[in-house]
Amino acid sequence: MKIFGIGMNYALHNKELDGALYKPEEPVVFTKADSALLRTGKPFFVPDWTAQVDYEAELVIRICRLGKGIPVRFAHRYYDAMTVGIDFTARDLQREARQKGLPWTVCKGFDGSAVLGDWVPKEELPPVQGLHFRLDRNGQTVQQGHTADMLYGVDELIAHLSRFFTLRTGDLLYTGTPPGVGPVQIGDHLEGWLEGRKVLETFAK
Repeated sequence: MKIFGIGMNYALHNKELDGALYKPEEPVVFTKADSALLRTGKPFFVPDWTAQVDYEAELVIRICRLGKGIPVRFAHRYYDAMTVGIDFTARDLQREARQKGLPWTVCKGFDGSAVLGDWVPKEELPPVQGLHFRLDRNGQTVQQGHTADMLYGVDELIAHLSRFFTLRTGDLLYTGTPPGVGPVQIGDHLEGWLEGRKVLETFAK
């Protein structure tokens, strides 16, 4: 199983990080180790080697068939379910890596950094570019996203990834986060919602 992440895929999130609205010239792709996966309901243990870990709520796509070199017009055939996930990010390490032009492997791919909600079949949801999702922290909404705001849509992302990687059944795609990211604290209760349906829950310890 491969875990793909997409960075800088919502313009307002780019502004909150970098102070400007912009679209990358192509999707910003990173990967996470399989040990990063954390199922809903399991606690997230805040690492002691970073000064700031941020939550980033994202729509997650489940790949359902083998594919390579997939055209955009056929990409919808390669996923069958969606959920909300959290891409935990060691922000201080990411800032340093970005300044030095280094990879994001550690700041994005550490153990437990990819929280995954319960799957919802594609057929039970509106079209993929018309989905609402949100993240609540201690009962207060901190992030709200609408997939129409993605700079690169899901089908474009799948086509792009399949140029370089063979996609396999069970691979995961974290599609980017909307604005509102912030630091997680020990004791926080995080809940993810997709089209009004609660699909994710974790406690920070």
